[in-house]
Amino acid sequence: MAAAQGRFSDGADGSDSADGNPVPPAFQRAVDALQSARLRPEVEIDPTKAPKRLAPHAYALEAAVVQDDLDLADGRLVLLHDPSGHDAWQGTFRLVTLVRAELEPEMAADPLLPEVCWSWLTGALEARGLSYGEASGTVTRAGSHYFGGLSERRPATQIEIRASWTPREGMGGVPDAASHLAAWCDLLCQIGGLPPAGPVDTGVVSLPQRRGPQTL
Repeated sequence: MAAAQGRFSDGADGSDSADGNPVPPAFQRAVDALQSARLRPEVEIDPTKAPKRLAPHAYALEAAVVQDDLDLADGRLVLLHDPSGHDAWQGTFRLVTLVRAELEPEMAADPLLPEVCWSWLTGALEARGLSYGEASGTVTRAGSHYFGGLSERRPATQIEIRASWTPREGMGGVPDAASHLAAWCDLLCQIGGLPPAGPVDTGVVSLPQRRGPQTL
């Protein structure tokens, strides 16, 4: 298992926000939980710059599912926090994600694929017993055909999930950030074609493994 790593959007140590205000204790505790989370060994996580305009405080991670030196899927997860609350979120925290992977041709042709992929997100959260609200997002399927000097490449299709949800807050107004990260990694592994690890099972079959590199 690998520990998650990341950084605040406004400083290497995360001690101050972009406007110079101290980081709220609830946000600090949530980020500490993300940093200490233990994840599947196939998931490689690196720090990435978090957006500064979506919320007063933000923390971001990017990850790839790697097996046999091949990237099977990649994604980005951002934790947002607005101590004053946000009407659209119905809370003070929000998780925003982008997950994508290349598909095998037989899977790309499935007309129900977008619905199935969305169910993987909600199923991953529910499989870990997480409470959440205001989930929204899109599932996009994009195909590429190659011509001319690239004509020897076979057609490729990529699936992309963009989503956000509000994690329910526990004691001290802090969500179970580590478990939400673990559920997100379950989704990343599932869309990358890996079987569930351990007792958590989303109840949905994973995509067949791809053999093409992915880049963020």
